[in-house]
Amino acid sequence: MPAKDTFHELIKLALQKDGWTVTHDPLTLEIGLRQIYIDLGAEKLIAAEKNNQQIAVEIKTFAGASSITDFHLAVGQFLNYRSVLRRQQPSRVLYLAVPIETYSSFFTEELPKISIADYQINLVIFNPEIAEILQWIS
Repeated sequence: MPAKDTFHELIKLALQKDGWTVTHDPLTLEIGLRQIYIDLGAEKLIAAEKNNQQIAVEIKTFAGASSITDFHLAVGQFLNYRSVLRRQQPSRVLYLAVPIETYSSFFTEELPKISIADYQINLVIFNPEIAEILQWIS
């Protein structure tokens, strides 16, 4: 099993504060001979619809030497995970969780903006200092 991201426990707490129940830590899926581990699986009861909304969250800190390299790795991982989820758990929506500092300083640049739009990457922006979700972007 892979190591947990620096912000793993903070995102878990932030999701719980936002009304989500963490159901998987990690969410493990099998594809062929391989296993993949998405950081968290969660669900939330939607009272008006009387059913559960299910999500998967992949957490990234972007703490490497290059934001571009970190972004390339995150996008590739996100797309692979989403492909598997669509086949095995089509009702679960995948999100990429990034800290507000990274979102404000890097995700507002042209390359991340067009990639997120073209690849339809869902984002959850969080504040690690107070363990809160600031924004959901779908």
